[in-house]
Amino acid sequence: MKQDSDATNVPACFISNHEGFLGSIKNLIKDFVVTEIDINGQHVNTEAATHAQACASSHKYNETSAESRDNSHHSVSQDTDDAADCGADATIPSPCSFDLSVILGQSVSEELEQFVLTLKDENITKQELSLGYFSDKHHRANVHRAVRHRFPFLMTVTIQPEIRVREDPDYRELSQLVTEDEAEDFFRFIDAKVRGSSYTFGPDDDKDHRTAVHHFLSRRFGKLVETKSFSDQGTTAITVRLREQGRPKKRTTEERKEEEVYTAFTLCKENLETLEAISYMAAALGVLPSDFTYAGIKDKRAITYQSMVVKKVSPQRLKEKTAEFEKRGMRLSQILSVSEPLRLGRLQGNHFDLVVRDLRPHGASDTHTSVANTHTRLAALVQEAVENVEARGFVNYYGPQRFGTAQSVQSDRVGLALLKEDMVGAVRLFFTPEEGDDPQSQAKRHFLQTDNAKECLALMPLSKARERLMLRALNRYGTGPDGCAQAWLSLPHSMRVFYPHAYCSRVWNEAVAHRLTTLGHSVRRGDLVWMQEGEKKMEDTGESSSPQFSDPHGLTHSRTGRLTPLKSIHVVTDQEEHDGVYTLGQVLLPMPGNTVKYPENSMGAWFQERLSRDGLDGCRFRVGSLKLNLPGCYRPLLSSPRNLRYQLKGAACGRGGGGEERGGSSRRSEGQVNGTADEEKQDSLTLTLNFDLDSSCYATIFLREIMKCDP
Repeated sequence: MKQDSDATNVPACFISNHEGFLGSIKNLIKDFVVTEIDINGQHVNTEAATHAQACASSHKYNETSAESRDNSHHSVSQDTDDAADCGADATIPSPCSFDLSVILGQSVSEELEQFVLTLKDENITKQELSLGYFSDKHHRANVHRAVRHRFPFLMTVTIQPEIRVREDPDYRELSQLVTEDEAEDFFRFIDAKVRGSSYTFGPDDDKDHRTAVHHFLSRRFGKLVETKSFSDQGTTAITVRLREQGRPKKRTTEERKEEEVYTAFTLCKENLETLEAISYMAAALGVLPSDFTYAGIKDKRAITYQSMVVKKVSPQRLKEKTAEFEKRGMRLSQILSVSEPLRLGRLQGNHFDLVVRDLRPHGASDTHTSVANTHTRLAALVQEAVENVEARGFVNYYGPQRFGTAQSVQSDRVGLALLKEDMVGAVRLFFTPEEGDDPQSQAKRHFLQTDNAKECLALMPLSKARERLMLRALNRYGTGPDGCAQAWLSLPHSMRVFYPHAYCSRVWNEAVAHRLTTLGHSVRRGDLVWMQEGEKKMEDTGESSSPQFSDPHGLTHSRTGRLTPLKSIHVVTDQEEHDGVYTLGQVLLPMPGNTVKYPENSMGAWFQERLSRDGLDGCRFRVGSLKLNLPGCYRPLLSSPRNLRYQLKGAACGRGGGGEERGGSSRRSEGQVNGTADEEKQDSLTLTLNFDLDSSCYATIFLREIMKCDP
C-alpha cells in the first residue's frame, strides 16, 4: 500500500488481529468519493435531502426571524429615518426631555405603565402595545428615545407610521444573569452610545458566572461593545466599552434585505481544499469567505459532496456563476433559498465510496503461487478483515488529515505554540516551507529569510487563501507579537481553532494507543464510559465556543445533535470491572480542555504528564487574544462502520470503473471474487468499499484496521 508520510504519525495499535493485505488508494481522484449525510440522514447529493432542507428551513423561519435582526443594537426599527435620528452618537439628553406624558399624552402614557405591569405577571395576556401613529419622523425619534430610557426592558418597533412596544427578550435574558437595576442601566448605556463611555457591572467573583455574562454580551452586542474583567482590591467586575467605531453606519432597507438572504447549495469539489473552494467562490461573488457556512471540512484528495449556505447571495445570482465555478473543479447543485446559515457539526456523518487497487498479501510474494490461488487467498483475507471490523469496530484515531497532509511542520506543532501564546513562533511554524521550489514554498522561504510580508504576499499563489490572509495582516500590523496575533485573528474562527484542536487530537491519539497497550482491550476501573449503551458519540467539531458542540454540562449525540447530560459519563468501579458491566465500545477518552474529566486510573496521570512534557501543566486551554476557548470533549475509543458493503474485481474491471463499481456493490455476504476465467488471469484485484461513518471519523483509519498497514 502506498505510504503517506503523514499516516506514519498515527499510532499503529489495532483492535483486531487478522492478517490484512496491501493495496493502493487514491490512485485516481474518483477512487475516493465522500458524500455528506445531513442531520436528517439523507445524502446531500439527493433530491430527498434538498426537500428536507427546504421543509426544515420553512418550519424554522418563524422561530428564527426574530433573532436574525442585527445584534449590534437591541431595538428594532423598520423606519430607517427613525433609526438614524434616535441612535446618533451624542450626550445623554436631559431627563426632562423623556417625559412620556408630554410626548405620548397622559392617557397613552398611563396605558403604557399598565402594560409594563402586566409583563411581570406569569400569565401574560398582552404581548404588544400600540402607542399610536406618528407621521413626523422627529416625533417618532423622540418616542423611541423616551420609551427606551424610561423602560429599558422594552423594544420599540416602527411599522410606519405606527409605533409598537413589546418586551425585549435580550433584557429578559440579561436580567437572569445580573440584577434588574444593572440590566436597566446597561441598556440605557447601550442606547446612549456616548463615545468613549463605559459601564461596569457590580462585583462578581464567580468566574463561571462572569464567563456566562461575557458570552451573552458578545453574542448579542458583540459588534457594538467589547467586554473585559478587571480586578481591583480583591474583587473582580466586568466592564463594557463601546467599540471605537461606535454605532455601525446606517444601512439602507435594501442592504438589510440583502443581508437576510441565505442560499443553500450542494458543493461537489475535486482535488480542492474546502477553504480554497470557499475563497474562490467568495471572490467571484463579491462576498467574504466568512459569509459561507458549512457542516464540516472535507478531504482535498477526493471527490466530495457537502452542503453549504452562503449569505447575501440570491439563488439566481449563484446559478449565474455555476459555469465559472465548474472551470475550477466545483459543481453546484440543489440551489435554493433558506432562512438561516449552517452550523458546524450539523450532520450525521459521511458516506464513502472507495477503491483500493493492486491488492496483494503481506510479506514477500511467492512466485510459484498461481494467480487463481492468490486471488482466492486475498478473497479470504478481505472477508476476514471486513467481518472483524464489522463485529469489533476500529480504533477511533484522528486521521492524518487532522494534522495537515504533506506539510513539513504539522498543524499540531502550530497549535502547541498558540496554546503557549507564542504568536511569533506559531507564525514562523505556519510559514515553514516544504522541500522543493514550488511557488508557495519559495514565498514562505522568502518570508522567513526577510520578514517582509509585503514581498511574500506578492510571491504567494492566489489559491493559498490562509497564507494570503495572514500576510495581509502581517503587512499591516507588523511581524512582532501584536502583529502576529492580528494575523491569526485575520483567519475565520473555525480555521484558527483548527490548530489547537490538532494538538489536542495528537494527544488523544497517543492516549488511546497507551490505553490499549497498558490496560488492554477490557474495561478497567477508573475508565470513563457511557452509562447507556446505544448512545454512541460526542465529538468536537472545531467550534469550541459553542456549547452545542462541546458543552461543559453535556454531550452532543452525533445522530441527533441533541445534548446528552454529563451524568451519562460514569467512572467504572472495581465491582463493575469484575462483573464486566461495560464493553470497550462504551469507553471514552477526553480531548484535553478546560471542562473535561480525566480517567481515574493510570490514564489520568498519563494525561497530566503528557501535557506537562509540552509545557502545558496548568494550561487553561484559552487564548484570550485570539478569542479561542477549548472546553474539550469526549471521544469514543472505538468507532464502527455502518451499511458496509464490498466487492472484489479483477484489475481489468477495476480500472477506470469506480462509478460503475459503486452502483453494483454487493452486500458483505456476497463479497466474493467474480469468478470468470478472464478475471482470474489478471495480476491483481481491485476492492470497492461502500460504508458510512459518524462525523469526525476517518475512512483512512478504517482502512488501516482492515488492511493492517498505513494508507
